[in-house]
Amino acid sequence: MENIKDVSIQAKKPSRFACAFEKFSEKVTRISGSSWAFLTALLMIIVWAVTGPMFHYSETWQLVINTGTTIITFLMVFIIQQSQNKETLSLQLKLNELIAAVKGASNRLISSENLTSEELETLKRFYERLSERAKSEMDIKATHSIEEAEENTEEKKEEFFNQK
Repeated sequence: MENIKDVSIQAKKPSRFACAFEKFSEKVTRISGSSWAFLTALLMIIVWAVTGPMFHYSETWQLVINTGTTIITFLMVFIIQQSQNKETLSLQLKLNELIAAVKGASNRLISSENLTSEELETLKRFYERLSERAKSEMDIKATHSIEEAEENTEEKKEEFFNQK
């Protein structure tokens, strides 16, 4: 078994572009989620709508808003995804730390983001059963882990074979 303390972790130095894009995406995400950004977008749409009669609702007038919103949406997808990826990774690491630190927690769940959808569904059903079990026990402090469930299964097997 590998000794975890012997594993050295070296952070890969990100490129200058990656650092600049990360900082840029953080700022844009923060700004675009503000009430001022919403009001600015709303104001732009109102101005566009008000100018409709001046431009006789021409195709060019319509093209301006369509092109502008398409370009902004296209670019924002990448910027927001960058921020979302970082936030998700950060949250995942925090949860991993909690799982690793809690004595009764199952360490198998530390890399659960790498499981397939089917495996995640199986785990979900397992935890739903544990939840139902905890409700039926009427003990708010009752806790069960995967390891406890496996131990219970082994005990049941032993009881079954000892009865024969």
